[in-house]
Amino acid sequence: MPPAPDRRIRVALADDYEVVLRGLEGMLVPYADRIHVVELDVNALPHQPVDITLYDTFARPQVTDATIDTLLNHKPSGSVVVFTWNIDPALAAVAKAKGLRGYLSKALDGDQLVEALEQVYAGQVVFNTEQLPLGSQWPGQPDWPARAEGLTARESEVVSLITQGLSNQEIADRTYLSINSVKTYIRSAYRRMGVTSRSQAVIWGVHHGLLPDRGRQSRRTESP
Repeated sequence: MPPAPDRRIRVALADDYEVVLRGLEGMLVPYADRIHVVELDVNALPHQPVDITLYDTFARPQVTDATIDTLLNHKPSGSVVVFTWNIDPALAAVAKAKGLRGYLSKALDGDQLVEALEQVYAGQVVFNTEQLPLGSQWPGQPDWPARAEGLTARESEVVSLITQGLSNQEIADRTYLSINSVKTYIRSAYRRMGVTSRSQAVIWGVHHGLLPDRGRQSRRTESP
């Protein structure tokens, strides 16, 4: 159920790219009477105590990685909820076993996402495993690196990982995509970027904001 009128749910948003978090924050703006985004944690752990940390997996390790364990063991994080494309049953099982309170598909729109966060706040464990078709975007349409240059969100994620130096197989392992899907995203991204080689793609990525950011941005703390 929703929190009391004087008690919005305090949420930290976590990812390695500021533009992704700003887009997700924008998705939650219409619900400011129910959700208070306290921090944007860019490649950082929450500093202020929050009720929920929403961990966006864009270009980040999945729940099988120790990164999520660090977040779970960090007391200010509160309940940890994953927001992801990667609705693999094996990943969902790992998330549940590790004690995550939510594992949410990016097929959710803003209303559904906020409702799920309210259920977590009320003490429920919420796992939504609705798949998105290959190449589609999530309904809220938050932002992502190089969107202005024409990359889709998935293409941007793959090229971000190329820019970080990951091989195709490492990208497949990180994203839980098949190696053929990774190659498909690479081919389509290269066409949009106007590059023909991995070295050119890395240079393009560096110049278009596809390297991870780092920092923390606190939000206003007073009630609306």
